Amino acid sequence: MKLFVIIWFISTASFLYAQKSWIRINQLGYLCDDVKTAVFVSMDEINLLSFELVEESTNEHVWKSDRIKSFGAYGAFRNTFRLDFSDFTKEGNYYIRADQFTSPVFRISNDVYNGSADYILKYMRQQRCGYNPFLKDSCHTRDGFIVDHPARSGEHIDVKGGWHDATDYLQYLTTSANAVYQMLFAYSENPESFGDEYDENGNPGSNGIPDILDEAKWGLDWLVKMNPEYGVMFNQIADDRDHAGFRLPNKDSVNYGKGFERPVYFVTGKQQGLSKYKNRSTGVSSSAAKFASAFALGVELLKNFYPDFSAMIKAKAEEAYTYAKSDLGVNQTASYKSPYFYEEDNYVDDLELAAIQLYRTTNEEEYLYEAAEWGKVEPVTPWMGADSARHYQWYPFVNLGHYYLANDPDTNISKRFVNYMWQGLNRIYQRGKDNPFLIGIPFIWCSNNLAAAAITQAHLYQKTTGDNRFAEMEAALRDWLFGCNPWGTSMIVGFPENADHPTDPHSSLWVKEGYQTYGGLVDGPIYASIFNYLQGLTLVREDPYAEFQSLEHVYHDDYGDYSTNEPTMDGTASLSYYLSAKQKEGMEAKR
Repeated sequence: MKLFVIIWFISTASFLYAQKSWIRINQLGYLCDDVKTAVFVSMDEINLLSFELVEESTNEHVWKSDRIKSFGAYGAFRNTFRLDFSDFTKEGNYYIRADQFTSPVFRISNDVYNGSADYILKYMRQQRCGYNPFLKDSCHTRDGFIVDHPARSGEHIDVKGGWHDATDYLQYLTTSANAVYQMLFAYSENPESFGDEYDENGNPGSNGIPDILDEAKWGLDWLVKMNPEYGVMFNQIADDRDHAGFRLPNKDSVNYGKGFERPVYFVTGKQQGLSKYKNRSTGVSSSAAKFASAFALGVELLKNFYPDFSAMIKAKAEEAYTYAKSDLGVNQTASYKSPYFYEEDNYVDDLELAAIQLYRTTNEEEYLYEAAEWGKVEPVTPWMGADSARHYQWYPFVNLGHYYLANDPDTNISKRFVNYMWQGLNRIYQRGKDNPFLIGIPFIWCSNNLAAAAITQAHLYQKTTGDNRFAEMEAALRDWLFGCNPWGTSMIVGFPENADHPTDPHSSLWVKEGYQTYGGLVDGPIYASIFNYLQGLTLVREDPYAEFQSLEHVYHDDYGDYSTNEPTMDGTASLSYYLSAKQKEGMEAKR
């Protein structure tokens, strides 16, 4: 009897103890030669000395290591450790065991990223406006009527198409042009990573064009409508009057005063806002240059499929860049009933990218010179290394113009821009090097977009230079998005399958009909101080991650939390490059 009591006591104590320690891993898995790490987190005092890898099917340990680094307290945890198993490269399914605690099962294989870049296109197709292939129906077919134009306000203009920005149905040039560019860039760098399972309308069926180009073309068609002629540009459709509760896009009933037509905001380059809230616009450059870069990159990639369209957007790219220089400044989005808008405060990065992309399209040296000059003005995207920033203040979050200039044959140019890329990454590294997740991004609204930007720049930096000094940070930020974070959850809805990932996103499709937003990257964790400040946040269910929340940051898989669990179109598109690059790495390693 005494023996039974002792055994019961030990088992019960072990069970209770286990509830206070977890091993976080990348649930998608690891390429064989990846930097491979896990993070052990505990609410208790614990001294971790070693860990082992266990083969899933046999439950036999196959590798043991003491490559452990202690980081002490972080967030909700009293003790944290990084476990490095990069030296283990054998393909298979494994879990980690450390001090009697085990991780979820994960895979080591060179095909773990296969199909990942195509998977996120599920969400992009679901976000289409006009004809929506997910709903097999059309929405917002009467868009729209012009506002803020000196002579044409109230006039109807056909701007159907594009993508809804997120759960709301607003449409922004700012995010849409960036999404177009990100997808085109991903294809230009890693064409072999994309398949052809859908047609140009987003319906199942091959059409001989990679699906990512179909998706980018959908966005480009809309950009053409939003820039119908030289000097006539529109920056957004609708405003935050749209925020009128959950409803399907094809049943949108918000009335802006002209039936079901929605307002289409003219790019004025001046302060805008039809009600009491005004933005801080100072010029047209940020918007016009985004048009230019997206059009210019589309020229080469689409010419074999759409030669006439390609020639047309080449001319529009050059015109848009010229117009961007005519009134230097930022053109921000506009709100109506709340103080929230995209507060973009930089534009030289947009001019740099437009100029270098036009140089690559036309081979005209003047564009190269101008790109380098614009790039010198902002060597580092200002959010990098910062503790905070306003909403979308420094956008796009990654400056891909730096990458192109870092690869220029002129060594004076390339050295300068390699250094700029290093500076940005080093600022992120220095900010995160003392925490167990090596997370150096600020936890502002849409922090996952910053993580995506950082891994993109880190990967491109190593690709350009061969310098792997940021490889562990890149891996840590990548793994953060796939579950190696305090909450142990992936940040992509439905992906990886059979993993912990968002299941209750802030989405009308989900809330009203139970349609899941597969492939969508959610906003991600934010500072508790921001969460407590934002208006209209109400958690609607018991928080499964309650014990992991902290004053440092919070994340809720709850449709009532638009600040951390809302998928966004541009954030999702921003993963295109990295996922396709990792798939390409795996494909090349298997040869």
